[in-house]
Amino acid sequence: MTVRCPALPRLACGLLIFPALLLGACAPAQQTQQAPLTATTAVSQVSFYPSQAGQSWTYLPDGDTVGGAPYTLKELGPAVFGSVQAQAFTLTGRGAEQTSYRLISANGVQLIGFRKPGLSVQLDPPWLERPAETAWKVGLSWQGESGIKVQSDDGRTNVSGKVNYSYRVLDQRTVSIAGRSYSVWVVSRQITDTVGGLFPASQEEWFSPYVGDVRTAEGLLLTGRNFSGGQP
Repeated sequence: MTVRCPALPRLACGLLIFPALLLGACAPAQQTQQAPLTATTAVSQVSFYPSQAGQSWTYLPDGDTVGGAPYTLKELGPAVFGSVQAQAFTLTGRGAEQTSYRLISANGVQLIGFRKPGLSVQLDPPWLERPAETAWKVGLSWQGESGIKVQSDDGRTNVSGKVNYSYRVLDQRTVSIAGRSYSVWVVSRQITDTVGGLFPASQEEWFSPYVGDVRTAEGLLLTGRNFSGGQP
């Protein structure tokens, strides 16, 4: 079946913009045709939580699935954030530029922080974004609290506080996007923080094993990837 999401809200940019805010604040994109993706990673190399260097995904906001300039997410491979060895992912497109750092294993996916030009955000302890591979089921929930520190490269901005998150797996269903069908876990995410409500309070995400995020927390829908595995 075809499932559609609400359009992205219009949000203002500022120094302390987080992922969801950045995507909604950029100027309108030129109408360009997206180049076709080609497979570069073999099926046998794709993990449950895809994290192989060189993998990439393209996304468009709901309602803009034809002709719009895409956002591109790329897996850069191992990198050091602070003193921690992690996997680095970069998101670009329509003025967005962000590199996120995650710890990924069979035990789940943890976000330890991210960087934007001139700005870094650290989370301690890491934010648990995805559970253990074997834990997925409808009704599963998890939650936690992380300290958050925001610092500009010039040292002028230094904000700290707490962020509380909770997740619940609502459903497992098949969705159709851009002519492709995916079996996804539907996840509700609730966020509160003490640094000005900079994360969207409530979002719905779709995750597909061996594929990745089919709907991101920013409300972007998957339109292509450069690898095969899990599903066509």
